[in-house]
This record gives sequence, structure tokens and C-alpha cells, in this order.
Amino acid sequence: MRIGLSTPIVVQVPGVASPWESDAGPAELARVAETADALGFDHLTCSEHIVVPAADAPVRGATYWDPLATLSYLAARTTRIRLATSVVVLGYHHPLALAKRYGTLDRLSGGRVVLGVGVGSLRAEFDLLDAEWPERGAAADRGLAGLRAAWGRREVGEFVIDPHAVSTAAPIWVGGRTRRSLRRAVELGTGWVPFGLSAADTADYLRQVNPPPGFEVVLNPGRALDPTGDPEGTRRRLSRLRDSGATVVNCSLRATDIDHYCTQLAALYTTAARL
Repeated sequence: MRIGLSTPIVVQVPGVASPWESDAGPAELARVAETADALGFDHLTCSEHIVVPAADAPVRGATYWDPLATLSYLAARTTRIRLATSVVVLGYHHPLALAKRYGTLDRLSGGRVVLGVGVGSLRAEFDLLDAEWPERGAAADRGLAGLRAAWGRREVGEFVIDPHAVSTAAPIWVGGRTRRSLRRAVELGTGWVPFGLSAADTADYLRQVNPPPGFEVVLNPGRALDPTGDPEGTRRRLSRLRDSGATVVNCSLRATDIDHYCTQLAALYTTAARL
């Protein structure tokens, strides 16, 4: 089981983000990425919301750094850690645009991009972008199939995409909380990122499918970990995720400032390595 990070600063959801993140910027973000890279963490994430309605901001948060710009910056500050969108909304983008933009990032980073994708859940955002809402699941399936067909290929039909990803083996994590999202992940992706599900439901869903070899199940602990303040509790929560079928864990950390965050990173990696 590998350990990755739900990157601080770039997404600030009320009740989840720590107070220090609101005043942090590129320097602190780079330090987090460089520390995680040096320790051996699996991935960093960045989510996508182009806009958030003001009425929804108290619950969803208003701060969402653009994933392509952010992960490009982090690619230049790191050498081996994977760069995961968690998630981009398929309905907001043409599949060839995703293949070109993130394929370029994949080439710049030496093949480190993981495309986390989702169907989307914020109707006001769909309406603003003239994206298809009622049939967004079917539209996402079409977009995902098109993205897989284009990823890492220079020629797609009568068109050239150059530069493009370094490999045609598209690493795609599908986010969602339904059985359909898991089926979509098994059929069209390489991993599943469930959210809002209990451990029992997650295990039940997984028992009903036959994932291909190498399929990744990306789980999260549900709330921020405190590996220096509660090392035994951190170990228990990671162990439960492993027992639930996680191949990758996407962690948030409790911290009072950037120095404390980096200390927590080192403690988390040590705890995970001893499981």
C-alpha cells in the first residue's frame, strides 16, 4: 500500500483545511512537494472547480487552484512523485484537449501524470460552462473513452497531437461514490477513488467486480491524520484502509504551520513504512 498526499493549500475546504494554509503560497507549496518527493510519497493531488457559487462556498470552499498550472509548477520542483488530478470534470473538457494539455505535462514531468477524472456534481458550474448536466454520466463515459483512445498517440484520426504523453497506457483514476463509478473505473480506467462511502460499503462494492491486474483502489482516512500527536491512531487508520482493499491511500495532515506539516510528513511516512 502506497501513501500519497491530498495536497494542502491548493484546495481549502472549511473544516478540512488548516488555518495556516490561507496565508500560504507557492514557496510553502513547493516545500511540501519537495519534502514529499524526497521522502518517497506516491503522489500529490490537485482538484478542479473553475468556479464555485458563493452560496456553496461555506460548504465546498472557494479556493481551488487550477490543476494544470499547479501540477506543472510542482513537476518542476520534484523528480519522481506522481502528479494526480483529483479530479478533473470530464464534461468540462474535450477529450483531445485533455490529452494535449495533460499529455504535455506528462512529457515535461517524465511520465508522472495520473488523470483522476469524475462526472461532476455542481449543476451551477455546469450551467455556467454550457456543459451537459442531465446526461453527464453518459457524456463522461464518451469523454473517457475518447481520452483513452488519444492518450500518448501522435495521430488521432486525421489530427496530430504533438507533444503527447510518453506512453499510451493512460493512468486514469475514476472518482465517485456509486457502483456505476466503480464499473466505469474497471471498464475505462486503471483505478477507483471513492468518496463518502463507509469501509463496509467500499468493501461490498469491490466484492462485486473483478478488477484487472494492477487496478488501484485509492482510499482516504476520512479526516486529517496526526502522526506525531497520535501515532497509534494513525497506524490503526492506515491499517483499516489496507484491510478494506486500499492499494493507495490519499492522506490529509493536521498541522499548525509549514514546519509542523513537514514534520508530520516525515512521521506519516515512517508510520506507513512499518505497517
